Amino acid sequence: MLSAGERPQPPLNAKAAVDASRTAVTKSSLSHHKAVAMRADTSKAEDIQHIWIVTGPAGCGKSTIGRALEKKLGLPFLEGDDFHSQSNREKMGNGIPLTDEDRWDWLISLRKAAIDALSPSQANNYHPPSGVVVACSALKQKYRDVMRVAAYGTPSVQIHFVYLKLAEDVLIQRVTQRESHYMKSGMVQSQLQALEEPQGEWDALTVNADGPREQVQQAVLDLVSQKLAEYQ
Repeated sequence: MLSAGERPQPPLNAKAAVDASRTAVTKSSLSHHKAVAMRADTSKAEDIQHIWIVTGPAGCGKSTIGRALEKKLGLPFLEGDDFHSQSNREKMGNGIPLTDEDRWDWLISLRKAAIDALSPSQANNYHPPSGVVVACSALKQKYRDVMRVAAYGTPSVQIHFVYLKLAEDVLIQRVTQRESHYMKSGMVQSQLQALEEPQGEWDALTVNADGPREQVQQAVLDLVSQKLAEYQ
């Protein structure tokens, strides 16, 4: 479990965030075998806490899948959109793509919220959950690296990315059908241009989200169950 002394301290500014992500790039290159060895160092499987980050561009179904995992696993859920600043929301609502600088504070805030969710607190009656589910686009590897910092130096915390892969036309159709949401359909293309699919990243699971909602949900739940079984 995370203790106060083990909590990574989030960077205070954009430069620090960049430095953290550069460090993360090096650490994220760990092989799968080394990661398994790290897990073996933890004393008990029941002591391991998991951060499940559902990723992908707008319209891929992050929130829907996140809620399904929340219900299935009985874990708290963090909606990444809720952590955007008002200025970020206004930019996206006006069709202006976010820059790296716009996203640093958002990612750091979301990472801190995930760490807090896993830490003993009055909110969880000082009995933290076995994990937390996070919906976060995490379009670039360096964004995912910022989130990975949440698990550094804490072998009992394991982070997993669930990337929902979907064709551009389907994404645009889904976003167009949304009501009262600041993300407009024109932003999908800019997100796809920024997208770096998590290829070769050992802690990432890719799911084809082009199918009925129930089918995609089941595919994700099956993958998550298989991953959890590795820790038994």
